[in-house]
Amino acid sequence: MPGPGAHLLYALSGGAALSRLAGGGRRFGPHHCAVYAFNAFLGPDLGAFAEWLASFLPSTPAAAAAGDLAMAAIHHPFYYPLLLGLPLACLYAWLSRRMLRAGLLDAPAGVVLSRRQCFLLIAAGSLSHFFLDHLFEENGHSTMYTWILRTGWWKGRAPINPDAVFVVGLLCVCLIGGFVYINRVNHGKSVTEKSNQSFFLILVIATLYCMWCASQIYLRNPPQPAIGEEADLGVIIFLAIYLFLPHGLCVLSMNQKDYNEALDGLPV
Repeated sequence: MPGPGAHLLYALSGGAALSRLAGGGRRFGPHHCAVYAFNAFLGPDLGAFAEWLASFLPSTPAAAAAGDLAMAAIHHPFYYPLLLGLPLACLYAWLSRRMLRAGLLDAPAGVVLSRRQCFLLIAAGSLSHFFLDHLFEENGHSTMYTWILRTGWWKGRAPINPDAVFVVGLLCVCLIGGFVYINRVNHGKSVTEKSNQSFFLILVIATLYCMWCASQIYLRNPPQPAIGEEADLGVIIFLAIYLFLPHGLCVLSMNQKDYNEALDGLPV
């Protein structure tokens, strides 16, 4: 599976990109990047670390069970933030304040992270950790990766079903046409409104697309290929959970309100 270098590089580069897009770190600053990257790097691997520590205990069934339990409970994309998210959020919020006061890590306008922001970044880091783990562990035979491939069609050459061509074509035309309509010239709406409407359109089309694929794979008897040989259902769900969701949580952690209030209090 990916080691610390890959996890750190992936998370820090993503955090730096968000910081740049947010406007030079004004809303997503170094403190955000640090908490996000640390939890993408070491976070869920605390379970593996606990399992490794248990291996040094006297070889007993209890020690082995404790190590296995820690691995199963913590090395998980959702169990990690649910079990450790709240205490770690308190710890990181305290560290954010201490590091700013000590001059170790800058924060725009002196705004440190709140516990809510830290919790969002912990959850985002955990999901980003498993974005790499699911794809690049167990020699490509992980449970998640195997499920993604199983949503494709591998029983000989996939037939070209007219209903699949019609449904998928219609959804794609609606997506492209809707996007052009929302972002047409002289629409009279702000960039933020257009962006929100575009995201909503994408979410609706993605949901309908997944429903179509799932109905063809799991509800038809016998099943038929949803869209040729492609594993679109698994790919879309995987990307939604492990790529778009963690970056969405990072966006939610941006402290624009606190930053604006801090700027308002500064002398002109």
